[in-house]
Parts: sequence; structure tokens; C-alpha cells
Amino acid sequence: MLYVLLYVLFLVPYILSKLGRFITIINGSKEIAEGKIQSTIQDTGKDALSKLAGYINNMKAGYQSALENQMKSERLKTELITNVSHDLKTPLTSIINYVDLLKKEELSTETTRAYIEILDRKALRMKLLIEDLFEISKMASGTVELDIEYVDVATLLTQAIAESNTSMGQASLVIRERIAKFPIHAHLDGNKIWRVFENLIGNAQKYSLPGTRIYIYLDESDDLVLFKIQNTAAYEIDFAAEELFERFKRADESRQTEGSGLGLSIVKSIVELHSGEIKIEIHGDQFNVILHLPKQRLI
Repeated sequence: MLYVLLYVLFLVPYILSKLGRFITIINGSKEIAEGKIQSTIQDTGKDALSKLAGYINNMKAGYQSALENQMKSERLKTELITNVSHDLKTPLTSIINYVDLLKKEELSTETTRAYIEILDRKALRMKLLIEDLFEISKMASGTVELDIEYVDVATLLTQAIAESNTSMGQASLVIRERIAKFPIHAHLDGNKIWRVFENLIGNAQKYSLPGTRIYIYLDESDDLVLFKIQNTAAYEIDFAAEELFERFKRADESRQTEGSGLGLSIVKSIVELHSGEIKIEIHGDQFNVILHLPKQRLI
């Protein structure tokens, strides 16, 4: 009889403890099923019930992550529509207004020429935005094919810098390039990598503090082409570097500088198509973009 009593004294609390934990797990599962994804089942044991609680918590974390990604995707879609509308509407409104002036007023030859130059500039801005939209759309759909060639990346970069120098005087910026050697060969799509250099140098020009220098470095290792561009930002960057890869994200959030806001997103897509790596480093007002591109095509 004593053994039975002792057995009951030990067994009943054990069963009640297990039952209480089981009820806690059921209630936690119910909250998660009702959409209360902030809930976490608290259980510090090491038995099967604890494992079950852990599995449910992991499922909840996965669901929460998927939900956050979906919400972010919806937000980006909304921002994309808003920004495309804004960036197309602004030059389009100017074009309509200047065409209207050209039709209604008797203008001097000099004024007419000035208006036509403005129209040309605004039309070009629309063209570039639409081209960027098509480019990012193709990359997102996975329909872009690379035309791989044996390219001298050093010469390609030198040409891109020379072309960009034509517009440097406006902001009194100076480019200092440090190319380790000539040639630096790699199997790449030359046109796409040109676009990468063009976008990165163009971004540095747009967002650099006037009167500062843009530093461009190019080197190689046994397997990689190593590229870095560094500039002093004219705008305070108070958000995560990774956010700049989002479409339409700009360092100048007031959108006073011209551009589609798609440049870095396109660059990232091209680099990843080449199985390369890209990262952004921000140190105070120093802004660095670093690329690693494989010399050989990775299949």
C-alpha cells in the first residue's frame, strides 16, 4: 500500500506537469494558427514535448519570415508604381509645356533652340528610364543571356572613365584611377560589364560632394577581377547599405538628382549573372562599392 501511495505521489505531479506543458503547446499552436505570429511557445525541457514546441516555433519563424518578405514585396511594388509614375510624369510634363510654348508663342531662334535642347534632354531622360525598366524586367524574369568574351577589363574601365570625364566639370569632381596592371583579362560579357562601370561611375558623379575626388581601383588575383570605387557622399546615408540595391532606392531621397534609381539594382543583377559578388561599405561619408568577378565563366 505504501508503494502504491508513493507511486501515486510521484506519478500524479509528473503527469500533471506533462499535461500542463501539452496544454501550453496546444494554446501556443492555436495562437499561431489565429495569426498571432509574435507568440512563442516557452519550453526549456529536453524531451519529446520540448522538441515539438521547438518545431512549432521554427514553423512560426518561417511563416513570419515569409509574411515579412511578402509584405516587403508588396511595398516595393507599390513604390515601383509610384516612382515610375513620378519619374515619367516629371519630364513628360516639361515636354508638354515646352511644346505648347513652341506652338503658341513667336519665339526668337535662340529661345527656340534653348527650348529644343530642354526637350531633347527631357526626352532622353524618359528614354533612359524606360530602358532601365526593360533591363531590370528582363533580368528579373531570367531571360538575359550573356555574350561571354575574353575581355581586357583594364582597357574597358579606362574607356568608361574617359567617357565619363566629359561631364565631370559640372560638379568640379576629379577621378583618380589606380589600375594595377595592363592587361587584366577575364571571360566576361564586355557590354554588360561596361554597363556596370558606367552605372557605378555615374552614381558616384551624381551623389558625390562637389569638389571631392572619386577613386577607382582595379586589380586581380589568381581567380578574380577586383574592382572598387570610392567617393565622398553629398547626402547623409541613414539607412542600411543593402537597401541601396532595392529598385528606385536613392541616396538622395528628396529625388533632386536625375536618374531612375535602378542603377545599383541593375549592377547587382549583372554581377550575379557573372557569378560575382558585390557589396557596399559605408564609413561615415565615405561610400565604397566593391566587386569581385570570376575570371573564368562558372557553369
